[in-house]
Amino acid sequence: MDKIRVLIADDNEAMRTIERKMIEKVEGFDLVGEARDGLECIELVEKLHPQIVFLDVEMPGKTGVEAARVIQDMDPGIILIFATAHDQYMGDAFEVYAFDYLVKPFKVSRVMQTLERARDRLHPERDEAPLPHTAAKLPTAPAGRMMLHHREGVTFLNMQDIVLIQREDRATVIYTKGGERYVTGDSLAETEARLDPAVFFRSHKSYIINLGHISNITPYGRWTYIVRLTGITQDALITHEKYEELEKMFS
Repeated sequence: MDKIRVLIADDNEAMRTIERKMIEKVEGFDLVGEARDGLECIELVEKLHPQIVFLDVEMPGKTGVEAARVIQDMDPGIILIFATAHDQYMGDAFEVYAFDYLVKPFKVSRVMQTLERARDRLHPERDEAPLPHTAAKLPTAPAGRMMLHHREGVTFLNMQDIVLIQREDRATVIYTKGGERYVTGDSLAETEARLDPAVFFRSHKSYIINLGHISNITPYGRWTYIVRLTGITQDALITHEKYEELEKMFS
């Protein structure tokens, strides 16, 4: 199994050294880069494609929270872990769906625990039991069609074949149950407006899921869950508030 790629962003060189040594203690992780500010962090994410990013909050150029918002639009699947001396930013961090929030000085065991949980998120077993109510009776999708303009031209899609729509590399990407992937310049909101709300559900600011393709839902971080979908290998995220909304729909 390939090592998990990690990026550190902190303007304090001593703290980067501490975090580097902690990451090196955990097997299966590869520190691919270090950023000294928020702007450099964004540049390295685009260049190195890390799977986990450690972010300080107070950094020059862009703060950790500002950088996290950009990173999330580039790839919402990247795990964001804040490591900061300031606990007052915790609410801001979890608004961008941070996986964890570590307050300096933190213990090695605490960082190792977070990395172990992140590894479980990135390399999950695919046969977890679903949470209650998520495998209940699902709605039937309409036989509507969508005219989709994308980079390769124009495609007509059966809406019931669409499994997942997500923001990815600053574009909107549509995944279908046949394994096709379409990249469009439309925003997620513009795409959502064309969908049947009885079938498609905005689970997260970066994801729209087809309710008829939910396989199971498992916890992820403190305020977010992972949604696994039938017909594709990509996962989605759902916020705690949206999960409660989904429970009410199927109760």
